[in-house]
Amino acid sequence: MPDWNLSRVGDSTLVIEFEQKINPAINNRAIILALKLRSIGQVGIHDIVESYCDVTVHYDPLRTDVAALIRNLKTLACQRGVADTACRHLVVPVCYGGSFGPDLVAVARFGACSTGDVIERHTSVAYRVYMLGFLPGFAYMASVDESIAMPRRATPRLKVARGSVGIAGKQTGIYPSEAPGGWQLIGQTPLKSFDASRPEPFLFRSGDTVRFEVIGEDEYRRQTG
Repeated sequence: MPDWNLSRVGDSTLVIEFEQKINPAINNRAIILALKLRSIGQVGIHDIVESYCDVTVHYDPLRTDVAALIRNLKTLACQRGVADTACRHLVVPVCYGGSFGPDLVAVARFGACSTGDVIERHTSVAYRVYMLGFLPGFAYMASVDESIAMPRRATPRLKVARGSVGIAGKQTGIYPSEAPGGWQLIGQTPLKSFDASRPEPFLFRSGDTVRFEVIGEDEYRRQTG
């Protein structure tokens, strides 16, 4: 029996689902499948979206050979390997606490530790970028140290500043633009994770490894100009 499931969503979408959990090997299978399907260049496909443990394919039913697409998906879902393009290692500077991280104290209280401990635990992990979503350039990264893996806020904020670094359970991420949001905000980065004027607008890709490092307010101001 295959260890994946193929399903239709409406008349123009197919989804391949692997085991439903946060796991680097499973995520790698999704990334590889998406990369290889893109390389085929099948006519009629609008978009291919990989996530934590599945791949969604949007296609034009009037232009796509759906039977061939299904065959390709089934073949690729059985393949293993390494995603060659998903091996970048990025360092993200963060100014933690104060007005930059209004929930840092709450996360420390949740973890029964000091704010310094939260920062140390958040910066000591190499996070994997599992997927992009929610907003253009928003990277879902995991896994956060369980002791500070505080759930989302019960009531989301109406405005979260661009560059805000948050925690939501085992996930951490950076808001690429100002938007409503319910993650626990612990800091802010001067980096732009999305910039439409760049040749490559997204700073992160699925499969990247990210580490956060501490900077002071003066350095943050310097980098934001």
